[in-house]
Amino acid sequence: MTNPLVTAKHIADFQRDGAVLIRGALSGWVDQMVAGIERNLASPGPYASENGVAEGRFFDDYCNWQRVPEFEDIIRNSPAAEIAARLMQSRSAQIFHDHVLVKSSGTPTPTPWHQDGPYYFVEGEQTVSMWMPVDPVTDASLRMIAGSHRWNKPVRPVSWADNSDFYDSAQDWIEVPDPDADPDGFTVLEWPMQPGDMVLFDYRTVHGARGNPGGGQRRALSLRWLGDDVRYVERPGRTSPPFPGHNMVAGQRLREDWFPVIWKDENAD
Repeated sequence: MTNPLVTAKHIADFQRDGAVLIRGALSGWVDQMVAGIERNLASPGPYASENGVAEGRFFDDYCNWQRVPEFEDIIRNSPAAEIAARLMQSRSAQIFHDHVLVKSSGTPTPTPWHQDGPYYFVEGEQTVSMWMPVDPVTDASLRMIAGSHRWNKPVRPVSWADNSDFYDSAQDWIEVPDPDADPDGFTVLEWPMQPGDMVLFDYRTVHGARGNPGGGQRRALSLRWLGDDVRYVERPGRTSPPFPGHNMVAGQRLREDWFPVIWKDENAD
């Protein structure tokens, strides 16, 4: 499987580190992303949050692509789905959800270190999240712990607002790491980015983001994709996103009327 945007090196780096940068991957879609983010900010969805920051603004919202036409256009018509499938080494790419994250200038609060996987009701080897800023990113960048997608236990999921446990029931979690307190114990990947670039990472990769104490605002769109082997799993509480009323059972592929397959490799056996 080849694609001029996804090289063999991208795939190898993603498999080894759980994250990779692809420059200019959606450079022709930046205006669409900006328009969609601004529409989302003007009309937040039911899951929108301000994350309890004391200074500035840290807005995030998700699951709006079916009501934000710019996001639906990007999902259905941009190269994003094929890029996701090629990088996951999957014959298909199924959309899970969109996520908008905005940190205004003067917001020193970092995004906590976390894995996405424990918050979701899916598991599999073929997952990828695309993080795409629409503003130049230097200090407020996304940070990834290389190789953390291969850790033998998941990281304890917490509420971003107050660091409390996300689930009530006890689980066998790894405590949330602090790479800044132990810089020799972790390899942290971090890249300056321009609009049109994307970081792609496995749902199990531990990541966070710096605060944005100065400079301009940092707006980013994230798209989450599922590959062939991903299945629904039960969690010990309400997941994020919750998708109430889905009626799926453990081991089932996600229902395609809610989570459509956007791209398939028509040449696959």
